[in-house]
Amino acid sequence: MDEERINLIFQSLKAHNPNPKSELIAKNEYTFCIAVLLSAQATDKSVNEVTHTLFGIADSPESMIGLGVDELRRYIRTIGLHNSKANNIIALSKILVSQFESKIPRTRDDLEKLPGIGRKSANVILNALFGEEVIAVDTHVLRVSRRLGFTKSSNRYQVEQDLLKIIPNKFYKNTSDWLVLHGRYICIAKSPRCNECFLRNMCFKDGVL
Repeated sequence: MDEERINLIFQSLKAHNPNPKSELIAKNEYTFCIAVLLSAQATDKSVNEVTHTLFGIADSPESMIGLGVDELRRYIRTIGLHNSKANNIIALSKILVSQFESKIPRTRDDLEKLPGIGRKSANVILNALFGEEVIAVDTHVLRVSRRLGFTKSSNRYQVEQDLLKIIPNKFYKNTSDWLVLHGRYICIAKSPRCNECFLRNMCFKDGVL
């Protein structure tokens, strides 16, 4: 990879959005964790629509357990895989209470032991809540990374490793949010908006795989 080109890409991303943030709405660390769990195979917009009400009545592990799985299902029924997600949320909440003093653990290993939290979700939580310089690879990050020539892989773990090898450390903290937002609004899956893209001159694929 051309080191100068990579630097230019990330300098451009930074110039367009100096402080990128997750678009998931949360009240505290616990509710952010739950929002991340719900966002698997769902859009942030759809998650925010249900959590706006849900987090008004259940914003802690204890209150979520008190709500119960059946009532929780009712609140999140419009989210994909809502039955399994409801079960995972209640199970996760019980583990937080019994093993972590109702707090979100700060290591990837502990996070990945929580029901419904895989490597990508753990990386999102570590990055957003605790400032860890990790890269979470979702469908947007994977797509944009391939189009920009950062990787040839379709395996998310391999893409993560490829990005860590070629991207300067100073950009790690914001890499996921930059690529997610770019993929969500510009480098979309179908009919990417290449004419609007400030990275077009640095894109091997010119926006089209």
